[in-house]
Amino acid sequence: MNDTFEARVTATFGRHLLVRNASGQELQARPFGRGLNVVCGDNVRCRADPHHDEVHVVEILARQTALYRSNLRGMTEPVVANLSRLLVVLAPVPVPDLFVLDRYLAAAESGGIVGLLVVNKTELGIDAGLHEQLDTFSAAGYRWLPCSVRTGEGIDAVLQVCAGQTAALVGQSGVGKSSLVDRLVPGTGIAVGELVRQEEGRHTTTASKLFDLPLGGHLIDSPGVRDFAPAVDRLDGRSLGFVEVERLAPSCRFSDCRHMREPGCAVQAAVENGGMSPRRYESYRRLRRLYEELTAARGPERRR
Repeated sequence: MNDTFEARVTATFGRHLLVRNASGQELQARPFGRGLNVVCGDNVRCRADPHHDEVHVVEILARQTALYRSNLRGMTEPVVANLSRLLVVLAPVPVPDLFVLDRYLAAAESGGIVGLLVVNKTELGIDAGLHEQLDTFSAAGYRWLPCSVRTGEGIDAVLQVCAGQTAALVGQSGVGKSSLVDRLVPGTGIAVGELVRQEEGRHTTTASKLFDLPLGGHLIDSPGVRDFAPAVDRLDGRSLGFVEVERLAPSCRFSDCRHMREPGCAVQAAVENGGMSPRRYESYRRLRRLYEELTAARGPERRR
């Protein structure tokens, strides 16, 4: 394959891509064929097609890590690839969907990615209820960073966390992710303009884009969501990526305990005696039910 070259995917918008070659040049490209599910952050092998004046992505190189989700049929879909930090963004407004936050963190935990929370719009104030939930995340072992795009508070701390890393921003729509990216990497809105224009009027997902950070490393902005389901075949079936459950599970009476209604369950006991947040446990129970539903939807031939 002497006529090919390696590159990194720096933007995706529908079937259109930007790839960065070894010289740092960004080229417009597209996957060659329908079988390649290319996402931002992927390392790929490309081939130039001089007859059509375009670049084809012909192979996705092995991913070190990735954030994966399940679709309604239980099939696995990559979201972003080759990241080391997952920054889950929330804000006082809109009201945080804590169960979605839990699922992002569970997916990160199961994928070997460090997850943490970024609380944007702190100029609006963090009320007692949200503070209590943030304390719950802290007790589980997750760091959270307050920041405000409007005032600049906490921006330097977010930059420090991302320095030398490949970090992805995820979260609900409306939490200010795009504005946060503009604060962290000024002038970012121009980069994907051409891709957006090419896809205008088509039914596509919102663009994802990789940016170079001023302190080193990279930042990937991904589309906002209403819901998120971790890929069931990527979750640890015993803990589903909940760090408290993973710590407690070895003390359960049965090695295959689902931590739902089984006798001698250390997780349920911890919820009763204050060792695990009841809300986080309810989130685990909801994900357990979803996990079983999506596993069934995959069909026996696709289950591990």
